[in-house]
Amino acid sequence: MDKTDLRYTVITGASSGIGYATAIAFAKRNKPLIVIARRQEQLTLLKQKIADINSELDVIIKKCDLSVSSNVHSLFTDLEPYFIETWINNAGFGHYGSVGEQDLNKIESMLHLNIEALTILSTLYVRKYHNQSDTQLINISSRGGYTIVPNAVTYCATKFYVNAFTEGLAQELIQANAQLRAKVLAPAATQTEFGKKANDIDEYDYDKRFAKYHSADDMAQFLLALYDSDKIIGEINTKDFSFSLKDSILPYSGNPSQNQKS
Repeated sequence: MDKTDLRYTVITGASSGIGYATAIAFAKRNKPLIVIARRQEQLTLLKQKIADINSELDVIIKKCDLSVSSNVHSLFTDLEPYFIETWINNAGFGHYGSVGEQDLNKIESMLHLNIEALTILSTLYVRKYHNQSDTQLINISSRGGYTIVPNAVTYCATKFYVNAFTEGLAQELIQANAQLRAKVLAPAATQTEFGKKANDIDEYDYDKRFAKYHSADDMAQFLLALYDSDKIIGEINTKDFSFSLKDSILPYSGNPSQNQKS
C-alpha cells in the first residue's frame, strides 16, 4: 500500500511521557504514526520500540520545536501528503513559580506552545478534515485547567484556555453536523518529565510529592477510552484519581438546554 493511502495518527510531544506512551498504545492498534518532538534521538528510540511491536507499521519522525511560531504552519504543510485520521496535540510544558517571579522567557515559550501552537494546529486540522468520517482531534490539557493550582497560575491559565477552546470547538462541530470530533483529555499528576521541567530541577520524586498519581501508560489507556467513546472530555478526579468520560464541564451558551436553565 502506498503511504498516501494510509490513515495516520499524529502525536506531538511524542519523545517522552504521555505522548510516548500514546504512540505505543496506538501502535499496538496497528495505527500508522507521525510522531513529532524536538528531540530526534528520543523519536528514533521510539520508532525502534514500535518496530519491536510491529515491524510492518509505518512510523514517520518529524523533528520540530513547536514553541517557535514559524515552525507550526510549516509542519502542517509538510504533512499535507498524508491523510491524518487522528491529530493529538500533546506537546506542552508547565511552570511552577509566583507570577511576580516567573521567568518571562520560559513563560513566552509556554504560551507559544500550550496555546498558540495548539490553536493553530487544531484550526488547520479542522479546516481540512471537518467533513472526513472517523476523524478526531484530541487536545491534551490538565485537570489544572479546571481549577487553579497554587504557584502555577500561569500554567493553569494556559490549560483553562485549552479546555475552553476544545469544549467550545467540540460543540461547534456537533452543531455544524461535521464528521470530525474534538475531544480533550485532562490528566492530573502523572509521572513524566513534567515535574522536572516545571520546577527547573534535575530530579523530581512523585512519591514524595503526591499521595496518588498516574503513570504515562495509565494516561495513554485513558486517552484510548476517550478515543473510543462518543464523549468530549476525559477527566481525572483529583480527590480519588478516578477517570471519567463527560459530555461537557464548562457552560456553553449555544446549547439550548443550558440556555433554558440560565
